[in-house]
Amino acid sequence: MKKKLTRFDFQNMKEAGEKVTWITAYDYSTAMFAEKAGMDMLLVGDSLGMCIYGYDGTIPVTMDQCIVHSEAVRRAAPNTFIVGDMPFLSYQVSVEDAVLNAGRFYKEAGVDAIKLEGGKRVCPQIEAISDGGMLVIGHIGLTPQSSGQLGGFKAQGLTVDSAEALIEDAIAIQEAGAFALLVEAVPPEVCKIIRDTLTIPVYSIGAGVDADGQLMICHDVLGIFQAFTPKFVKRYAEIGDQIESVFKEYVADVRGGAFPEDQHTYRMLKGEEEKLQIRLA
Repeated sequence: MKKKLTRFDFQNMKEAGEKVTWITAYDYSTAMFAEKAGMDMLLVGDSLGMCIYGYDGTIPVTMDQCIVHSEAVRRAAPNTFIVGDMPFLSYQVSVEDAVLNAGRFYKEAGVDAIKLEGGKRVCPQIEAISDGGMLVIGHIGLTPQSSGQLGGFKAQGLTVDSAEALIEDAIAIQEAGAFALLVEAVPPEVCKIIRDTLTIPVYSIGAGVDADGQLMICHDVLGIFQAFTPKFVKRYAEIGDQIESVFKEYVADVRGGAFPEDQHTYRMLKGEEEKLQIRLA
């Protein structure tokens, strides 16, 4: 049976130079396959807004949606470390809201940690959630919930000033009590500095190979999400094209009478059809 890792395992992996692998999962089937594949962590990301619900971004995603999907992922992957992603306005309004909503992930979905976006401005929330006995992963760089302020989905840390600001945010997040940090769409040289500066694990999504581990969006890796492909994505398959091809074949079979065949149908017990015909006569 696969052993579920703990925060101490992730810390030990950083110190030993072992890379952590995690990916997003939003449903039972995907999470089941991810656990079978030996994934270290699963993130029930608010990216489900785009990948599952077809929103233009993550802003419309609600706590209830995140909870429902997290419950499904937990059922499918009982032996994998699962992170619930705090959606927009679930933690920005007040520290109290942040603790209550983080607690919902734990109580209702059985997650092992939560993730929230932002630097220094969310450190009070990180500290309060941590003080409440819950694990927090910070998230800096390209933070989708703040994409409007960032001018869109753009890489961050490209200049000295912005790189220094990211490093300061990273240090503040660690000091606030986060047990790990996710860095998104940041130059690898900046991510490496952050990783070397912090004692907690620093993970990358589009921030280079020098991080303590990598996160990817499952629909990007599988080739299912086709609206756009970020520069940092490696597509390992084109499942979307395969799904479309299978559906086209099914449509053709049904319309042409090739499906269902006799092997796909249930027959009445021997002699029962004759009895039915007599009864209906």
